[in-house]
Amino acid sequence: MADTMQFDLVAPERNLISVPVREVRLPGEDGDLSAMPGHAATIVNLRPGLVTVVDDRGTEHQFAISGGFAEITNDSVSLLAEIGRRRDEMTQEVFDEMLRSAHRKKKVAEAREAEGAEGVVASAVKLLADMQALGTHIGLDPESSTVPH
Repeated sequence: MADTMQFDLVAPERNLISVPVREVRLPGEDGDLSAMPGHAATIVNLRPGLVTVVDDRGTEHQFAISGGFAEITNDSVSLLAEIGRRRDEMTQEVFDEMLRSAHRKKKVAEAREAEGAEGVVASAVKLLADMQALGTHIGLDPESSTVPH
């Protein structure tokens, strides 16, 4: 079995990283998980959170994502993020925009539920809570006055 696997993280605006890695830690929608070489093939929905990768030299890299999905195989992880930034790029301004997006999704969900769709508000509330937890985890203010509630 190989010691590394290929990792690619792509967001709509750019490719964030493409490197051989020893491990990828993901914020799965149903719980956190780690992928390493030889992992069983699966597709995972992701919630807002930090993705941590350990490259082939043992260096950790972190990325904040707003959600997305990852395809894991025995020799690769391909992650498509809705919004993704390197951890060091996460400013209050960037985080506030991510929160605004989560609030908009919640409002759309409330409108859909009023029209008869079921369970969409609960999902949107969870998305918003996960986004706020991400901000708190990385030291940003989820109660920023620039984000409407």
